[in-house]
Amino acid sequence: MVEDIEGGMEVDLDTQPFPVYGRLEHRNPPGGSHLELLRECKGSIEDIVAKILAVKRDGIPKSQLPELVTQIFLQFITLRQVNRSVLLEEDSVSAETECAKASMEFTSLQLHNLMYEKNCYMKAIKASNNFKSEYSDIELVSEEEFFCNAPEHVKGFVASNEGHSLLLKRLNFELFQRKELSKLHKQLEQRKKRLLQTVADQKKFSLSLPSHVKSLKKACSPVQNRLGTLHSKKLKQQLQSAELLPPPLYLVFSQLMAQKVAFEENIDLEIVGSVKDAQTVIHQQANVASGISSDHESTRIEDDVTDEEVDGQRRWKRPRKIPAKENLEREGYYQVHPLKVILHLYDDEASDPKSVKLASLKFEYMLKLKVVCVGTEGSKDEPEDDILPKLFPDDTGHELPHQSAKVAVGDNLKFDMNTSSRPYKWAQHLAGIHILPEVPPLLKDHEYADEEMNKSGSVAPGLSQQHRQENRVEAILQRIRCRKKAQLALV
Repeated sequence: MVEDIEGGMEVDLDTQPFPVYGRLEHRNPPGGSHLELLRECKGSIEDIVAKILAVKRDGIPKSQLPELVTQIFLQFITLRQVNRSVLLEEDSVSAETECAKASMEFTSLQLHNLMYEKNCYMKAIKASNNFKSEYSDIELVSEEEFFCNAPEHVKGFVASNEGHSLLLKRLNFELFQRKELSKLHKQLEQRKKRLLQTVADQKKFSLSLPSHVKSLKKACSPVQNRLGTLHSKKLKQQLQSAELLPPPLYLVFSQLMAQKVAFEENIDLEIVGSVKDAQTVIHQQANVASGISSDHESTRIEDDVTDEEVDGQRRWKRPRKIPAKENLEREGYYQVHPLKVILHLYDDEASDPKSVKLASLKFEYMLKLKVVCVGTEGSKDEPEDDILPKLFPDDTGHELPHQSAKVAVGDNLKFDMNTSSRPYKWAQHLAGIHILPEVPPLLKDHEYADEEMNKSGSVAPGLSQQHRQENRVEAILQRIRCRKKAQLALV
């Protein structure tokens, strides 16, 4: 470009030189800013270029071109200096920004930490406000109790106006009490363990007792055989069977057993029969009783309605039909309880108590007629030689003892002549079945009453004086022994 300018036409231009700035580091540019300086440099360069183009275009002498070129180069240098100053200032600003950024980041981190702590505190406050204890009904002790029961190291000195301090002291007292209770709980747990160990040892010892008892029973069996006492196992079975007896037979068994144990009576008792059948009879009686109770409740209302409907009308009842002879057995009037009580009576004057057996009596209970029958067991005597009908006057056992049984069967009941079992009156008294006389004793002026009183007069010495006294069991046993000994003496 310089060659082109030098080769061109020389022109005489009255141009003033453009302002050239020195080192920007030592003085401030006009306008006070690098942007204005850049604009001035740009304007100067544009003017110089315009003059150079005008020289070439108008044919002006080229003597001024070197000066213009020098001026444009100076402007380029100035532009470069300004650009460098801008870059240096930018670096300085960047460095300051980095320093400020680090400080800002540190401040932001502190702010985030403070916000996090604030959130944690807010959550803790909210949790404390919403806290519900598992034992919400437990309250702190009252202030009066605190001042009375709290130890000195917990209570300390509390001013009257320091409510918060007092609350803290009460909380400490609550903690103290709970620690004491915890210690007590540990002591009780240790005591519980010791007691459990003691119980386990005693249980272990009790489990070993059956073997010792078994060996003891085995060692005592010869003594029991010598003394004639029942073994415990046999006695237990006998008592279990006695629980299935009907109440009259149970009363007979209990009285005879009490007589044997209390007075060492020379007798033996035995319960024979089917235990399963006895249990069946008990279940049947229970079912019948429950059925009667339910039927009574259901028919009670019907009876009330019937009474209201037939009120004022005459009622009549059909006379009860007494069953015939052939129907008695079919209706179960001869049915006896499956269990029977056997009494073995021995001579009390013999040298060996078990050597002479005088008699064996069998007690049985008729379910329908509700009477107790007694007969000799295993006897080969003829019916007329039986001692039981001869124990008491007018008590032969051929008649039913109480009026309800007579009304039920009438005169059609006939006992089996092959057996000696009969419903004696003394057996009813022994079984707890008390019999009222058919005619009151006050009706002495009536003829029938006189006959009955005369008839029962001979029974009174036997029944009233022997059966109705406290030792009636002993009296019956002694009378049977006397009768049997007298019979054996006559043979």
